Amino acid sequence: MTPLPKVSTFDVKRIAVIGAGPSGLSAAKYLKAQDAFDSIVVYEQQEDIGGIWNCSKQFSGFGANPEPDSLGTPESRIESDLSSSSSPLYDQLYANIPLPLMQFSDQPFPPGTALFPSIDVVQEYLLKYAKEVRNLIQFGVQVSRVMPLSCDEKTIWKLEARSMHDNRTVRVDYDAVVVATGHYSQAFIPNLKNLTEFKMAYPSIVSHSRTYRSPLPFRDKKTIVVGNGPSGTDIASQINRTSMRKTLLSVRTPTPPPKLAYVGCEEVSEIEEFLVDERGVRFKNGRVERGVDAVIFCTGYRYDYPFLSSLGTKLITTGHGVHGLYKHIFCIDHPTLAFSALNRKTAPWPLSEAQAAVFAAVWSNSIQLPSTEEMRRWANDLYAQQGEQLHLFRTRTADGHYINDLYEWVKTSAQQGKEPPFWNDITYWHKATFPQVRLKYDLGGCKATSLEELGFRYESNWREE
Repeated sequence: MTPLPKVSTFDVKRIAVIGAGPSGLSAAKYLKAQDAFDSIVVYEQQEDIGGIWNCSKQFSGFGANPEPDSLGTPESRIESDLSSSSSPLYDQLYANIPLPLMQFSDQPFPPGTALFPSIDVVQEYLLKYAKEVRNLIQFGVQVSRVMPLSCDEKTIWKLEARSMHDNRTVRVDYDAVVVATGHYSQAFIPNLKNLTEFKMAYPSIVSHSRTYRSPLPFRDKKTIVVGNGPSGTDIASQINRTSMRKTLLSVRTPTPPPKLAYVGCEEVSEIEEFLVDERGVRFKNGRVERGVDAVIFCTGYRYDYPFLSSLGTKLITTGHGVHGLYKHIFCIDHPTLAFSALNRKTAPWPLSEAQAAVFAAVWSNSIQLPSTEEMRRWANDLYAQQGEQLHLFRTRTADGHYINDLYEWVKTSAQQGKEPPFWNDITYWHKATFPQVRLKYDLGGCKATSLEELGFRYESNWREE
């Protein structure tokens, strides 16, 4: 990649990182390793590190509403998010990315770890990863507002937070802010016909995968699971194994036959409408199911940052992407505001490392951002290609090319910090094969510790095959 022309310099000494999940931890590590900043503070609303991997067996409740035409007022979104600090992970969940892709570049999982590790194993792994930056983290502090203020051609970030321990308000100024809060708190449920009325009549029937913990409450109930992504097929399979009734899996695109055979559910088309009087649904192919006991939407999440309501820049429209960013990282209007790990269909931890290496190098003036015009052109081109799904990698190699592009950019740095990951041909092979690997892992009893145990071996001509 050609080094970018020098267009501006930054005077960044104090940095706030919001969130101590995996991407917040990697941000803190790379910023610290750059050895160019006076203060790095990580704010975490929970009592320990891990983000969604810091699981709670008790769930305080989460009301996922159907998708409205707009995201509502910032104030209403803040209120709705107060209960979202609990993890959306559920019992019997395993990582859906194999170890070689999942792990951070400087810390392998211990030998003998299952190829798709359990929640407990991942928690222990992250606790170890956090050791060198744990002293930078303030636990039990919820950030409520981050507001930019111009001061002598420099942006100062006014951060306001609330202590969850004593309700004390914290106000601190920073030169730069990293948003590393993830995107698994604002559950998305499509606004289907009659759904609102159906929920009012049967408030306990409709839920989102975010509140799912165990298949036991669904035993022998007529259950419809909506969505056949990783969570949808996993939850449907769990419920199907504990119920005498066959679970229905409602999908937009067919599930691959080998996967559907393993899940064991009956695949049906998308839901067209809810039938209130019959406690049922009508599917798009005309089929009607009456007497439905449960509908679980495994339909993903929306991006939402209520603490940035004073930004002045319209970051969120439909909630399916964050607008106005360069390289999925920098807010173009305020380049001392950076986002981490927004992208989907990728290995998020190495991705967050690559992005952290970039904003650490940019804010230390070791590499330079292009002009505002060039950054806007990049963002406009992205929207033209992707629409609202701004951060979705649509091909199996796109994330690798992106990570390597960032790597090459960082390697032009005047001051080298912590080295980011780089994808070689074996890494691309891991990414291309992992859906088949996961299915074979499941069929084999979830015990394998390597791809070789499952019969997968790297060959240099794998792309031809």
